[in-house]
Amino acid sequence: MTQLTLNKAKQTQILGLIIWLLICFAAAAVGSIASVQAKSFYSQLSQPAWAPPPSLFGPVWTVLFTMMAIAAWLVWRRGGLRSNRTAFSFFLGQLVLNALWSWLFFAWRLGALALADTVLLWFLILATLVSFWLVRPLAGALLIPYLLWVSFASALNYSLWRLNPRVLG
Repeated sequence: MTQLTLNKAKQTQILGLIIWLLICFAAAAVGSIASVQAKSFYSQLSQPAWAPPPSLFGPVWTVLFTMMAIAAWLVWRRGGLRSNRTAFSFFLGQLVLNALWSWLFFAWRLGALALADTVLLWFLILATLVSFWLVRPLAGALLIPYLLWVSFASALNYSLWRLNPRVLG
């Protein structure tokens, strides 16, 4: 390979990573539009003793969305979108459900539907994790913290919904 070919390949890889970061953070942005008042709303809810402070969510989600983007990029590098159509269908589906949750919970205050969303999200994350793992184990491993966090978030969603029936339907 010539130096020009290597540089072009490297640029393609960097561009690919940037695109996956943009896709993931676009989903985060869609969710965050619904979460503009989330901190004050969340603080007003009756909460279980184990509920984290509102200030924890932003940093955690930033790390998780970054890890999702890197995982998708690693899979994309192994055959692109066509070779991994099913894996990327799961991945994009879970991004949609992830963004939808903020609207269901914070904007529309539909606790039961938000909980149903987290259950579906959990299964799509698991399907994504397994399908990514089969292509590149590191990519699947990068999604384990996300699956664990959504497991925790589902339990928190359930508790908040049950503790706040007048506010969250």
